[in-house]
Amino acid sequence: MRAARCHTVGGPVVVEDIPEPPFPGPEFTEENGIPVDVHYAAVNFADVLVIDGTYQMRAEPPFTPGSEFAGVVAASAHGFEKGERVFGSIFVGAFAERVTARPAALSRVPDGIPTQRAAAFGVSHATAYDALRLVADVRPGDRVAVLGAAGGVGLAAVELAALLGAEVIAVASTEEKRAVCAEQGAQVTLPYDELKRSLRNAGGADVVIDPVGGPYAEEALRAMRWGGRFVSVGFASGEIPRIPLNLPLLKGVSLHGFDLGGWARHRRDDLVTARTELRGLFAAGKIRPRVHAVYPLADVAEALALGRRAIGKVLLEVAHGV
Repeated sequence: MRAARCHTVGGPVVVEDIPEPPFPGPEFTEENGIPVDVHYAAVNFADVLVIDGTYQMRAEPPFTPGSEFAGVVAASAHGFEKGERVFGSIFVGAFAERVTARPAALSRVPDGIPTQRAAAFGVSHATAYDALRLVADVRPGDRVAVLGAAGGVGLAAVELAALLGAEVIAVASTEEKRAVCAEQGAQVTLPYDELKRSLRNAGGADVVIDPVGGPYAEEALRAMRWGGRFVSVGFASGEIPRIPLNLPLLKGVSLHGFDLGGWARHRRDDLVTARTELRGLFAAGKIRPRVHAVYPLADVAEALALGRRAIGKVLLEVAHGV
Protein backbone atom coordinates (compact mmCIF):
# COMPACT_ATOMS: atom_id res chain seq x y z
CA MET A 1 0.00 0.00 0.00
CA ARG A 2 1.05 3.62 -0.42
CA ALA A 3 2.00 5.63 2.62
CA ALA A 4 3.83 8.83 3.48
CA ARG A 5 7.06 7.99 5.29
CA CYS A 6 9.46 9.98 7.43
CA HIS A 7 12.89 8.29 7.60
CA THR A 8 14.78 10.95 9.57
CA VAL A 9 13.85 13.51 12.22
CA GLY A 10 12.85 16.68 10.39
CA GLY A 11 11.90 14.89 7.19
CA PRO A 12 11.59 14.93 4.26
CA VAL A 13 8.30 13.07 3.99
CA VAL A 14 8.01 10.89 0.89
CA VAL A 15 5.31 8.58 -0.45
CA GLU A 16 6.35 4.96 -0.99
CA ASP A 17 5.01 1.41 -0.92
CA ILE A 18 4.96 -0.43 2.42
CA PRO A 19 3.33 -3.70 3.57
CA GLU A 20 -0.33 -3.55 4.54
CA PRO A 21 -1.18 -4.07 8.23
CA PRO A 22 -2.50 -7.54 9.08
CA PHE A 23 -6.21 -8.28 9.17
CA PRO A 24 -7.68 -8.75 12.67
CA GLY A 25 -7.90 -11.97 14.61
CA PRO A 26 -10.29 -12.79 17.46
CA GLU A 27 -8.24 -10.93 20.09
CA PHE A 28 -7.48 -7.24 19.96
CA THR A 29 -3.84 -6.14 20.01
CA GLU A 30 -2.18 -2.91 18.96
CA GLU A 31 -0.98 -4.66 15.79
CA ASN A 32 -4.26 -6.51 15.27
CA GLY A 33 -6.81 -3.72 15.56
CA ILE A 34 -9.64 -2.62 13.32
CA PRO A 35 -8.43 -2.06 9.73
CA VAL A 36 -9.72 1.08 8.04
CA ASP A 37 -9.29 1.98 4.39
CA VAL A 38 -8.50 5.69 4.53
CA HIS A 39 -10.42 8.06 2.26
CA TYR A 40 -9.24 11.32 3.82
CA ALA A 41 -6.56 12.20 6.37
CA ALA A 42 -6.31 15.58 8.08
CA VAL A 43 -3.04 17.49 8.36
CA ASN A 44 -2.64 18.97 11.85
CA PHE A 45 0.06 21.23 13.27
CA ALA A 46 0.93 18.47 15.73
CA ASP A 47 1.90 16.26 12.76
CA VAL A 48 4.51 18.83 11.74
CA LEU A 49 5.89 18.84 15.29
CA VAL A 50 6.09 15.03 15.32
CA ILE A 51 8.03 15.07 12.05
CA ASP A 52 10.37 17.74 13.42
CA GLY A 53 10.90 15.78 16.65
CA THR A 54 9.60 18.65 18.80
CA TYR A 55 6.28 17.14 19.91
CA GLN A 56 5.86 16.04 23.55
CA MET A 57 5.79 12.41 22.36
CA ARG A 58 8.41 11.05 19.98
CA ALA A 59 7.92 8.84 16.94
CA GLU A 60 11.03 6.85 16.03
CA PRO A 61 11.88 6.93 12.31
CA PRO A 62 10.96 5.45 9.99
CA PHE A 63 7.26 6.12 10.59
CA THR A 64 4.11 7.18 8.78
CA PRO A 65 2.93 10.61 10.01
CA GLY A 66 -0.70 11.61 10.46
CA SER A 67 -3.09 11.39 13.37
CA GLU A 68 -6.60 11.95 11.97
CA PHE A 69 -8.52 10.07 9.28
CA ALA A 70 -11.89 8.99 7.91
CA GLY A 71 -12.77 6.04 5.69
CA VAL A 72 -14.45 2.63 5.72
CA VAL A 73 -13.87 -0.46 7.85
CA ALA A 74 -11.93 -2.99 5.75
CA ALA A 75 -12.85 -6.11 7.76
CA SER A 76 -15.44 -6.79 10.45
CA ALA A 77 -13.81 -6.76 13.86
CA HIS A 78 -14.40 -5.85 17.50
CA GLY A 79 -17.97 -4.57 16.99
CA PHE A 80 -17.40 -2.75 13.70
CA GLU A 81 -18.71 -4.15 10.40
CA LYS A 82 -16.95 -4.17 7.05
CA GLY A 83 -18.03 -1.18 4.95
CA GLU A 84 -19.07 1.05 7.86
CA ARG A 85 -17.92 4.64 7.50
CA VAL A 86 -15.79 5.71 10.44
CA PHE A 87 -13.49 8.49 11.55
CA GLY A 88 -10.85 8.42 14.22
CA SER A 89 -7.42 9.38 15.48
CA ILE A 90 -4.13 7.66 16.28
CA PHE A 91 -0.70 8.99 17.23
CA VAL A 92 0.95 8.30 13.85
CA GLY A 93 0.02 6.28 10.77
CA ALA A 94 -2.92 8.13 9.18
CA PHE A 95 -1.16 9.28 6.00
CA ALA A 96 -1.57 5.85 4.43
CA GLU A 97 -4.07 3.86 2.41
CA ARG A 98 -4.90 1.68 5.42
CA VAL A 99 -4.59 2.12 9.18
CA THR A 100 -5.41 -0.02 12.19
CA ALA A 101 -7.04 1.56 15.21
CA ARG A 102 -8.32 0.67 18.65
CA PRO A 103 -12.12 0.39 18.88
CA ALA A 104 -12.23 3.31 21.34
CA ALA A 105 -10.40 5.50 18.81
CA LEU A 106 -13.11 5.11 16.15
CA SER A 107 -16.54 6.69 15.73
CA ARG A 108 -19.15 5.95 13.11
CA VAL A 109 -19.82 8.73 10.62
CA PRO A 110 -23.45 9.87 11.12
CA ASP A 111 -25.87 9.28 8.25
CA GLY A 112 -26.01 12.29 5.95
CA ILE A 113 -22.57 13.59 6.97
CA PRO A 114 -19.97 13.49 4.15
CA THR A 115 -16.84 11.45 4.89
CA GLN A 116 -14.68 14.45 4.03
CA ARG A 117 -16.42 16.55 6.70
CA ALA A 118 -15.86 13.79 9.26
CA ALA A 119 -12.13 13.80 8.52
CA ALA A 120 -12.01 17.54 9.25
CA PHE A 121 -14.07 17.32 12.43
CA GLY A 122 -12.49 15.10 15.05
CA VAL A 123 -9.32 16.36 16.73
CA SER A 124 -9.63 20.14 16.39
CA HIS A 125 -13.29 20.32 17.36
CA ALA A 126 -12.84 17.91 20.26
CA THR A 127 -9.96 19.98 21.63
CA ALA A 128 -11.89 23.23 21.23
CA TYR A 129 -15.10 21.86 22.75
CA ASP A 130 -13.32 20.34 25.74
CA ALA A 131 -11.52 23.63 26.39
CA LEU A 132 -14.76 25.62 26.13
CA ARG A 133 -17.10 23.29 28.03
CA LEU A 134 -15.00 21.28 30.46
CA VAL A 135 -12.35 23.84 31.35
CA ALA A 136 -13.80 27.31 30.75
CA ASP A 137 -17.45 26.32 31.41
CA VAL A 138 -18.64 28.75 28.74
CA ARG A 139 -22.22 29.90 29.19
CA PRO A 140 -24.58 31.92 26.96
CA GLY A 141 -23.63 35.58 27.08
CA ASP A 142 -19.96 35.02 27.91
CA ARG A 143 -17.46 36.99 25.84
CA VAL A 144 -14.95 34.49 24.44
CA ALA A 145 -11.74 35.68 22.78
CA VAL A 146 -9.97 33.13 20.58
CA LEU A 147 -6.32 33.62 19.64
CA GLY A 148 -5.06 31.99 16.45
CA ALA A 149 -8.70 32.00 15.45
CA ALA A 150 -8.14 30.93 11.82
CA GLY A 151 -6.19 27.76 12.64
CA GLY A 152 -7.69 24.30 13.06
CA VAL A 153 -8.40 24.52 16.81
CA GLY A 154 -9.01 28.27 16.71
CA LEU A 155 -11.64 28.19 14.00
CA ALA A 156 -13.33 25.24 15.70
CA ALA A 157 -13.40 27.25 18.95
CA VAL A 158 -14.99 30.19 17.14
CA GLU A 159 -17.71 27.99 15.65
CA LEU A 160 -18.42 26.09 18.86
CA ALA A 161 -18.36 29.12 21.18
CA ALA A 162 -20.98 30.73 18.96
CA LEU A 163 -23.08 27.54 19.13
CA LEU A 164 -22.82 27.70 22.94
CA GLY A 165 -24.35 31.18 22.88
CA ALA A 166 -21.17 33.16 23.57
CA GLU A 167 -20.19 36.47 22.01
CA VAL A 168 -17.05 35.56 20.08
CA ILE A 169 -14.01 37.77 19.53
CA ALA A 170 -11.67 36.24 16.94
CA VAL A 171 -8.03 37.32 16.81
CA ALA A 172 -6.24 36.54 13.54
CA SER A 173 -3.35 37.94 11.53
CA THR A 174 -4.91 38.89 8.15
CA GLU A 175 -8.12 40.39 6.82
CA GLU A 176 -8.83 37.18 4.90
CA LYS A 177 -8.53 35.10 8.06
CA ARG A 178 -10.69 37.49 10.05
CA ALA A 179 -13.38 37.39 7.34
CA VAL A 180 -13.52 33.60 7.57
CA CYS A 181 -13.80 33.84 11.37
CA ALA A 182 -16.81 36.13 10.95
CA GLU A 183 -18.37 33.56 8.60
CA GLN A 184 -17.91 30.91 11.31
CA GLY A 185 -19.72 32.96 13.93
CA ALA A 186 -17.39 35.63 15.36
CA GLN A 187 -19.18 38.89 16.17
CA VAL A 188 -15.92 40.83 16.59
CA THR A 189 -12.62 40.29 14.76
CA LEU A 190 -9.30 41.83 15.76
CA PRO A 191 -5.71 41.88 14.48
CA TYR A 192 -2.78 41.20 16.79
CA ASP A 193 -1.56 44.80 16.61
CA GLU A 194 -1.95 46.45 20.04
CA LEU A 195 -4.05 43.47 21.14
CA LYS A 196 -4.39 44.55 24.77
CA ARG A 197 -5.78 47.95 23.81
CA SER A 198 -8.07 46.70 21.05
CA LEU A 199 -9.45 43.85 23.16
CA ARG A 200 -10.13 46.22 26.05
CA ASN A 201 -11.83 48.65 23.66
CA ALA A 202 -13.99 45.77 22.42
CA GLY A 203 -15.20 45.21 25.99
CA GLY A 204 -12.68 42.67 27.26
CA ALA A 205 -13.21 38.92 27.56
CA ASP A 206 -14.61 36.53 30.14
CA VAL A 207 -12.77 33.63 28.50
CA VAL A 208 -9.59 33.42 26.41
CA ILE A 209 -8.85 30.29 24.37
CA ASP A 210 -5.17 30.30 23.43
CA PRO A 211 -3.67 27.68 21.10
CA VAL A 212 -0.79 30.02 20.14
CA GLY A 213 1.20 31.10 23.19
CA GLY A 214 3.97 33.64 22.66
CA PRO A 215 3.72 37.32 23.62
CA TYR A 216 0.03 37.71 22.84
CA ALA A 217 -1.01 35.44 25.70
CA GLU A 218 -0.06 38.07 28.27
CA GLU A 219 -1.62 40.88 26.24
CA ALA A 220 -4.92 39.00 26.07
CA LEU A 221 -4.79 38.21 29.79
CA ARG A 222 -4.26 41.88 30.63
CA ALA A 223 -7.44 42.73 28.68
CA MET A 224 -9.63 40.18 30.46
CA ARG A 225 -12.54 41.04 32.70
CA TRP A 226 -12.26 40.40 36.43
CA GLY A 227 -12.88 36.75 37.29
CA GLY A 228 -12.23 35.48 33.76
CA ARG A 229 -10.90 32.08 32.68
CA PHE A 230 -7.76 31.82 30.53
CA VAL A 231 -7.28 28.42 28.84
CA SER A 232 -4.01 27.41 27.18
CA VAL A 233 -4.37 24.60 24.62
CA GLY A 234 -0.98 24.76 22.89
CA PHE A 235 1.96 26.83 21.69
CA ALA A 236 1.71 27.03 17.91
CA SER A 237 3.99 30.08 17.97
CA GLY A 238 6.79 27.90 19.32
CA GLU A 239 7.13 30.13 22.39
CA ILE A 240 5.85 29.20 25.85
CA PRO A 241 4.78 32.44 27.56
CA ARG A 242 5.96 33.44 31.04
CA ILE A 243 2.95 34.96 32.75
CA PRO A 244 3.55 37.33 35.70
CA LEU A 245 1.42 35.85 38.48
CA ASN A 246 0.47 39.26 39.81
CA LEU A 247 -1.89 39.56 36.83
CA PRO A 248 -4.24 36.70 37.76
CA LEU A 249 -3.94 37.78 41.41
CA LEU A 250 -5.10 41.35 40.72
CA LYS A 251 -7.67 40.47 38.08
CA GLY A 252 -9.12 37.40 39.79
CA VAL A 253 -8.42 35.44 36.60
CA SER A 254 -7.97 31.67 36.74
CA LEU A 255 -5.34 30.08 34.49
CA HIS A 256 -6.05 26.64 33.04
CA GLY A 257 -4.58 24.24 30.53
CA PHE A 258 -6.22 21.53 28.49
CA ASP A 259 -4.31 18.33 27.70
CA LEU A 260 -6.29 15.37 26.41
CA GLY A 261 -4.04 12.80 28.05
CA GLY A 262 -4.48 14.31 31.49
CA TRP A 263 -8.26 14.47 31.20
CA ALA A 264 -8.39 10.90 29.86
CA ARG A 265 -6.47 9.71 32.95
CA HIS A 266 -8.15 11.81 35.63
CA ARG A 267 -11.59 12.97 34.34
CA ARG A 268 -12.56 10.36 31.76
CA ASP A 269 -16.28 10.40 32.60
CA ASP A 270 -16.48 14.15 32.02
CA LEU A 271 -14.54 13.75 28.79
CA VAL A 272 -16.95 11.08 27.55
CA THR A 273 -19.94 13.30 28.38
CA ALA A 274 -18.45 16.23 26.46
CA ARG A 275 -17.66 14.03 23.44
CA THR A 276 -21.24 12.74 23.43
CA GLU A 277 -22.55 16.31 23.39
CA LEU A 278 -20.15 17.26 20.61
CA ARG A 279 -21.01 14.29 18.41
CA GLY A 280 -24.68 15.10 18.87
CA LEU A 281 -24.11 18.58 17.48
CA PHE A 282 -22.13 17.10 14.59
CA ALA A 283 -24.75 14.47 13.76
CA ALA A 284 -27.42 17.20 13.77
CA GLY A 285 -25.49 19.06 11.08
CA LYS A 286 -24.80 22.06 13.32
CA ILE A 287 -21.01 21.80 12.93
CA ARG A 288 -19.47 22.40 9.50
CA PRO A 289 -15.66 22.43 9.65
CA ARG A 290 -14.01 24.66 7.08
CA VAL A 291 -11.67 22.82 4.70
CA HIS A 292 -8.92 25.08 3.40
CA ALA A 293 -7.58 22.68 0.75
CA VAL A 294 -7.56 19.03 -0.29
CA TYR A 295 -4.35 17.50 -1.65
CA PRO A 296 -3.69 14.05 -3.11
CA LEU A 297 -1.49 11.83 -0.95
CA ALA A 298 1.36 12.30 -3.44
CA ASP A 299 1.45 16.01 -2.51
CA VAL A 300 1.77 15.41 1.24
CA ALA A 301 4.92 17.55 1.47
CA GLU A 302 3.08 20.52 -0.04
CA ALA A 303 0.16 20.02 2.35
CA LEU A 304 2.49 19.93 5.36
CA ALA A 305 4.29 23.06 4.15
CA LEU A 306 1.09 25.13 4.36
CA GLY A 307 1.46 25.24 8.14
CA ARG A 308 -0.16 28.25 9.77
CA ARG A 309 -1.06 29.79 6.41
CA ALA A 310 -4.03 27.44 6.24
CA ILE A 311 -7.44 28.79 7.26
CA GLY A 312 -9.17 25.84 8.85
CA LYS A 313 -8.31 22.23 7.97
CA VAL A 314 -6.05 20.78 5.29
CA LEU A 315 -6.90 17.27 4.05
CA LEU A 316 -5.16 14.56 2.10
CA GLU A 317 -7.37 12.54 -0.27
CA VAL A 318 -6.39 8.87 -0.15
CA ALA A 319 -7.85 6.03 -2.18
CA HIS A 320 -6.91 2.52 -1.09
CA GLY A 321 -5.61 0.36 -3.92
CA VAL A 322 -5.46 3.18 -6.50
